[in-house]
Amino acid sequence: MPSLHILDQVAIPKGQSAQETLVHTTELAKLAETLGYERYWFAEHHSMRGLASTAPEILMAHIASHTSTLRTGSGGILLPQYSPFKVAEVTRQLEALYPGRIEIGVGKSPGGIERTRLALTDGVKKELSQFDRQLEDLLFYLSDSLPSGHRHAGVKAAPLVDSYPPVWLLGLGENSAIQAASLGINYIFGHFILPARGRQAFEAYRSHFSPSVFSRQPQSMFAVFVICADTDEEASRIATSTDLWLLRVEKGLDSRVPSIEEAENYHYTEQEKKKVLQNRQRMIVGSKQTVKEQLQILMDRYQTGEIMILNNSFDPMEKQRSFERIAELF
Repeated sequence: MPSLHILDQVAIPKGQSAQETLVHTTELAKLAETLGYERYWFAEHHSMRGLASTAPEILMAHIASHTSTLRTGSGGILLPQYSPFKVAEVTRQLEALYPGRIEIGVGKSPGGIERTRLALTDGVKKELSQFDRQLEDLLFYLSDSLPSGHRHAGVKAAPLVDSYPPVWLLGLGENSAIQAASLGINYIFGHFILPARGRQAFEAYRSHFSPSVFSRQPQSMFAVFVICADTDEEASRIATSTDLWLLRVEKGLDSRVPSIEEAENYHYTEQEKKKVLQNRQRMIVGSKQTVKEQLQILMDRYQTGEIMILNNSFDPMEKQRSFERIAELF
């Protein structure tokens, strides 16, 4: 029996405010808990008009306060832009508030264009090459195991807690998978971003895994866009909105989600049509039967039953119905 989870980018539909979208996000999280979804994570994006998840830690606390069993996490915190010590303290603060329900996913993404990155670091140029060291430091702080020779030896992340919140590394291929495995932390593959190297990534993760205080055995999942409707045709129609949204986001254009009507009336160039077909490889779109079959193919390919689902549909009610249908499958 697969385990179902949600990754929310909090994409704002055209004509809706950030505040309205966040209300719908809260409603979706509460519904997800009743439907049996186990995790509700938030992405981190900056300086984008159409995405309302800039501080996943705050949204994690908000959703945890409105649910009782749902695990909430980040997918993921942009560690290269921050202090590992600060991330560790925020994590521990959340763990103290909601014991056993907090997870931290971290990623190597730069977080946007150079101008945005410099604004995040207050003008300090931070190299992505420091990520490996930062990730190790984060784990040291979370487990109170800073080596005696470390430059910050003696510093402890507060508040002190009795448990180790799970740490997940977000990745797109073998390198990130091996890094997660060698550190003994969990791994999530971003099929919704770049599906090509998934099988190799999961094989590398399992074969290189070394147990740690964070995880005694390999734990992995994959993240994928899923739109589930009553028929394949209706699902494909709903997905046209996501098709156009992805095209515009990739071009650095308007990141608000267009309506289905706008998407259907859009005149695609031949190159854009090819890109839409390519992007559909990042999605599962169809009826309940089609979605179940396609999810099973990915579970078999990746050898994991942990599925994290994204859905950036224009209509929040249709988004809810899609998650309801998926829950009914299993």
